[in-house]
Amino acid sequence: MPRIGVFVCQCGTNIASTVDTKKVADEMAKIPGVVYTGDYKFMCSAPGQDNLKEIVKKHKLDGVIVSACSPHMHEKTFRKAVEAAGLNPYKCEITNIREQCSWVHHDPTKATGTAKSIDLTRMSIERLKKNKSLSKIKIPIKKKALVIGGGIAGIQAALDIAEGGREVILVEREPSIGGNMAKLSETFPTMDCSQCIMTPKMVEASLNENITIHTWSEVEKVDGYIGNFT
Repeated sequence: MPRIGVFVCQCGTNIASTVDTKKVADEMAKIPGVVYTGDYKFMCSAPGQDNLKEIVKKHKLDGVIVSACSPHMHEKTFRKAVEAAGLNPYKCEITNIREQCSWVHHDPTKATGTAKSIDLTRMSIERLKKNKSLSKIKIPIKKKALVIGGGIAGIQAALDIAEGGREVILVEREPSIGGNMAKLSETFPTMDCSQCIMTPKMVEASLNENITIHTWSEVEKVDGYIGNFT
């Protein structure tokens, strides 16, 4: 049986004004596997994090739910806190009851925001029960980029990447790079000669030792993964 702790943040009045945080915590206490529930004014504060760490140790929790603001705000904060308490950081889940509940519901009775917060937190608990402890790994990456399309945007992207010391493969399906801009006589709004802008960049790309240009070519397949595509 898991030992899960649920921490519901009031976020001052940001959440507490439209969500009954105590009721959310009390409802979560009824779920099998939940051994601790509570609400706190500011979970992200130093005292809030210290309280979380203490409870993780005291109740020997193996999973933590923090119902608070968006994970984009404080997921790293709370995962670092549980890790400091000896828990795997990936056994901590954040339930967004601020942006998705309190900020979009203005029911003065708090009924709507509270009901939705209860549902979201309950779902997070069930998700957490299936979480596994993970560890970070480091893998080598290929410092090479593929740019598809040799128009002005593709050429400039290839040049910028190459200037950063990275190898670039520039793929263009036409006989030459240049794209539509190479077909224009003038460019808006200055009405400058398009070839006066494009030609130097085409030459620069063709002479750059970090750029390999493939014309009459198309990408047929992409294999691999982020950092190691082939």
